Amino acid sequence: MASKKVLGLTAATAALVLGLTACGSDSGDGGGDASGGDEFTFGALYPQTGSLSFLGPPQITAAQYAVQEINDAGGILGTEVPAIIEGDEAGDNAQANEAANALVADEVNAVIGAAASGMTQATYDTITGAEIVQCSGSNTAAELSDIEDGGYYFRTAPSDALSSIVMARTIADAGHQNVALVSRGDDYGRGYAEGLQTELESLGAQVTVNETYDPEATTFDSVVNAVSGDEPDAVALIAFEEGAQVIAQLLESGIEGDQLFITDGLNDTGLGETVNADDPDSVNGITGVAPSADNPEFTEGLTAFNEELDVFQFAPQVYDCVTAIALAAEAADSVAPSDYVAELPNISRPEGTECGSFEECRDLLADGEEIDYQGVSGNIDFDDNGDPTAATFEIFHFGDDGHEILAYEEHNVE
Repeated sequence: MASKKVLGLTAATAALVLGLTACGSDSGDGGGDASGGDEFTFGALYPQTGSLSFLGPPQITAAQYAVQEINDAGGILGTEVPAIIEGDEAGDNAQANEAANALVADEVNAVIGAAASGMTQATYDTITGAEIVQCSGSNTAAELSDIEDGGYYFRTAPSDALSSIVMARTIADAGHQNVALVSRGDDYGRGYAEGLQTELESLGAQVTVNETYDPEATTFDSVVNAVSGDEPDAVALIAFEEGAQVIAQLLESGIEGDQLFITDGLNDTGLGETVNADDPDSVNGITGVAPSADNPEFTEGLTAFNEELDVFQFAPQVYDCVTAIALAAEAADSVAPSDYVAELPNISRPEGTECGSFEECRDLLADGEEIDYQGVSGNIDFDDNGDPTAATFEIFHFGDDGHEILAYEEHNVE
């Protein structure tokens, strides 16, 4: 049974404990006073350094943009939200947990992040164990649905259980029947590959190779040789930034760009330069699948907020984490995580009145209405595990005009 199902008892118990201890603080300055109207402080745990650092700017920018719009509407419970307290996950378990401990010590009311699923695995016990809500806009590992988080972990990015279905259908729709899978040798890679193989086989395709690799390796000869020797129709690569070297070796082995399918960890406009600086066009033909949002208005607003931003991946989902948490606090009339956590699923229920901004949704709540927050990333509808039950994906491609989005597709768990 998923841990979210015991939320009612957990939240009630936590509320009693917090009432007695005030989270170890006498002040209540953003630290869990359940009276409502106190300052609400967000912490952000995101990759400032490390292999996923290219995801850092869109994540922190989206969080800051959401906070600005909340403050423009009067703040949370009428109080302005202060600057986000930032922590670097750095792609390193120990450093990520150190940053998480610092955010807990700062008595933040919510943590946005971590960006990488593995870094959330390393930090959620520290954060949710302190009864602080944690919401990631980019965690996709299927295993995170069932963690023992006391009901305090949420995500707005879809599980790989859904992403792998979209990837499989994209490969099959391109006419490929014999597919090789290459993935990181971690929970993310193996979990995605398992779901991908299941869906490919259900569509009538064969998975002829299923290889994992050490993401810390400096060469990937063994997996590349296994793939090239099998002569598949297509290769699906489940990777982060290190996958650029895997791509380079696959291309050198004779695999063509239009045979390669990649995941969101490689959805980078500069991939061609990373793979081969002397021949950036070598990646032409590669297609990928990534959680996204078909929302030009949001992209324009975010660009105006930060004109230097050129990577937007997971920005809509991070924005939705911040806004959903703010609305839950409004619905609970409290900044205490133990109070507002139970409202997070409620503010996205389809039974409520649809609304699309913090201000609009807050005003409906003030009028006594139930709401269905329609995120900038699409509909969310949190389930009992804190997962979104619907998501939008982009099919991206590298061609003569560089990185381009071929289509957006909406999918749900049904």
